[in-house]
Amino acid sequence: MRNGKMPTVTIEQAQKNFCKSVRSGLMKILSKMGISLLSSYCGAQIFEIYGLGKDIVDLAFCGSVSSIGGLTLDELARETLSFWVKAFSEDTAKRLENFGFIQFRPGGEYHGNNPEMSKLLHKAVRQKSETAYLVYQQHLANRPVNVLRDLIEFTSDRAPIPVGRVEPALSIVKRFCTGGMSLGAISRETHEAIAIAMNRLGGKSNSGEGGEDPIRWSPLTDVVDGYSPTLPHLKGLQNGDTATSAIKQVASGRFGVTPTFLANADQLEIKIAQGAKPGEGGQLPGKKVSAYIARLRNSKPGVPLISPPPHHDIYSIEDLAQLIYDLHQVNPRAKVSVKLVAEAGIGTVASGVAKGNADIIQISGHDGGTGASPVSSIKHAGGPWELGLTESHQTLISNGLRERVILRVDGGFKSGFDVLMAAAMGADEYGFGSVAMIATGCVMARICHTNNCPVGVASQREELRARFPGVPGDLVNYFLYVAEEVRGMLAQLGYEKLDDVIGHTELLKPRDVSLMKTQHLDLSYILSNVGLPKWSSTVIRNQEVHSNGPVLDDTLLSDPEVANAIDNETVVNKSVKIYNVDRAVCGRIAGTIAKKYGDTGFAGQVNLTFTGSAGQSFACFLTPGMNIRLVGEANDYVGKGMAGGEVVVTPEENPGFAPEDATIVGNTCLYGATGGQLFVRGKAGERFAVRNSLAEAVVEGAGDHSCEYMTGGCVVVLGKVGRNVAAGMTGGLAYILDEDNTLIPKVNKEIVKIQRVVAPVGQMQLKNLIEAHVEKTGSSKGAEILKEWDTYLPLFWQLVPPSEEDTPEACADYEETTSGQITLQSA
Repeated sequence: MRNGKMPTVTIEQAQKNFCKSVRSGLMKILSKMGISLLSSYCGAQIFEIYGLGKDIVDLAFCGSVSSIGGLTLDELARETLSFWVKAFSEDTAKRLENFGFIQFRPGGEYHGNNPEMSKLLHKAVRQKSETAYLVYQQHLANRPVNVLRDLIEFTSDRAPIPVGRVEPALSIVKRFCTGGMSLGAISRETHEAIAIAMNRLGGKSNSGEGGEDPIRWSPLTDVVDGYSPTLPHLKGLQNGDTATSAIKQVASGRFGVTPTFLANADQLEIKIAQGAKPGEGGQLPGKKVSAYIARLRNSKPGVPLISPPPHHDIYSIEDLAQLIYDLHQVNPRAKVSVKLVAEAGIGTVASGVAKGNADIIQISGHDGGTGASPVSSIKHAGGPWELGLTESHQTLISNGLRERVILRVDGGFKSGFDVLMAAAMGADEYGFGSVAMIATGCVMARICHTNNCPVGVASQREELRARFPGVPGDLVNYFLYVAEEVRGMLAQLGYEKLDDVIGHTELLKPRDVSLMKTQHLDLSYILSNVGLPKWSSTVIRNQEVHSNGPVLDDTLLSDPEVANAIDNETVVNKSVKIYNVDRAVCGRIAGTIAKKYGDTGFAGQVNLTFTGSAGQSFACFLTPGMNIRLVGEANDYVGKGMAGGEVVVTPEENPGFAPEDATIVGNTCLYGATGGQLFVRGKAGERFAVRNSLAEAVVEGAGDHSCEYMTGGCVVVLGKVGRNVAAGMTGGLAYILDEDNTLIPKVNKEIVKIQRVVAPVGQMQLKNLIEAHVEKTGSSKGAEILKEWDTYLPLFWQLVPPSEEDTPEACADYEETTSGQITLQSA
């Protein structure tokens, strides 16, 4: 300040600034952890300790989890002093040292992904040179201690065997997957090159939470000299290549999740959280949302996309079991995986997930990358996968559940050494994220969030994407080198196949490292063993997809009339009894139609009338051409993920109560819907139309948080709603009847504008939807509103997010000239 390099600040202002930053940091942690009140946070001990010894923990963090021990008080004092001296001693340089905690700096903190490492890797894969890969391997072997596994080495009581006797590389690579990187966070070129490479190897790529272009689902047959007119932006292609991602991800944002997307997956992954930033959803800055990305995600170009941190249909382990059931329902051929974060207590959650009928558990470590996150999201978050994997594997074995699930692990994998470490700790499959991007061309510029990636790996800008250097063959080479490295190490240890070392922690021993800070670490937790699974890893990996058992949809699909209507696109009408044990009804029928015809290609009609009380997820993932009527009542998640068709829910004739006053459908209806219509004669529960993208709905009342995170579509509520309406709503419109003038305080005004329905096009949209509602449900409330239209219209409020302000439905003086033509949203 004295030299005028920094603006002068008074002590009072400096204290205020400090308080402000501490407060915003605390708020961030509270929101990540899902805590509303400061009083709930005080003393909650929601953290886990890595690297502090027992004396410090007992003194300052009594009762907190610390499974590996670590620094003593003396060592901590010495380290603190060394930092202090650098800042305050007399001979301090004019400038504070930059330790390179965020971006790599020569002489700063060591980064696992650094420029030298990426150059060595590029050389190895592009020149297809084994000697260059050995140099890369050597570079990793000589690195400073960086992660927990660097403190462990292999040991074996067997004599080495010739590499020729070890299982072939082509069978090892089938265990490899790439991380869940969404199209949007990375460019189309990178995403497709990675998918093609994994499909060539028989491994699996992961779509991430951004949906997928259907053009990628068919094998290429038009390749000439490495180029294909179908995917003209890629080089190095071969006939027979497929750009589909074998693992398709379903995350809380539900971006791009349509029935066809689900029906075309080999595996479906439920992303509960991300290892590098648990407690937060995916984040995509507005400038990365190009027209193509917006189309795939059913959103608007230029509008930032943030996935809500919690899934609104997995607040409890029962909810998670229901989502697993839904996904098995819509695609019975796909294994379902659940992505968990490595942290203390993961074993208990993993056991619940296994009992919930998941096929795969993915354990994500904190050192995974993230293509578009603020710095405050990725520091001091998540835990090492070594501990998460150990806890999950051992808890599952102790509970007799290990054979039910494949364990997959990811986070900072770079070589065959990492693969073998994970295998010895119990993992069946291995995920590579950042390093797969580096192999296809990433230079670790660390500016993914700016949309300015110099090599077009993480940018949506056309001119930068044109610079993308990668070809699928580079990644194929990389994974084959990793597999060969695994083979060499297996031979050295005296084992013929990976199956023989998985879960064998006796092959690991602490490494002798001369480092002050790691002397007191206790690795016995990682090296302990509670036994082995009854089956080999290969048997576990090759078992059939877990089934939902006998379901009502199978009965309907085996009905010749329904089967004929689907096969020949004709019309069928059926009436069926339904009970509350019938869950996710219509999901499998929708999946069958979507697999055959896509999201919009079915020209027939399946008209089903159900009578009774429907279980959870009634009419989930509907496709156009399905018209579903329920006379009775329904549970949570009605119309979840529907892409088209129509759902009508009405009470029985003469129910003995006023339908508009009774709740007839449960919570979280229309979650992630991308089309279709829902008419409900009665009230809905909480979070009605959360993350709705394009569906239209009429309901006669709703609970708290309705229209939360909505990005499109239209919702009409002919009655009272709860608090916090339209939180995070960035698209679509809502019309809410406010007869007693109580709505305004209940609306979350952060984003939406509240106005009366003044635009003629908006009035027409509202009236048309109410007319359709009355016609389909016989609603007396709706009929009364239409009869007294001039009295009721001024009582409606219209909620308008900024992206809809210039639409004809919301703008009273909308000029035809602005777009040349008027488009009706309800058309």
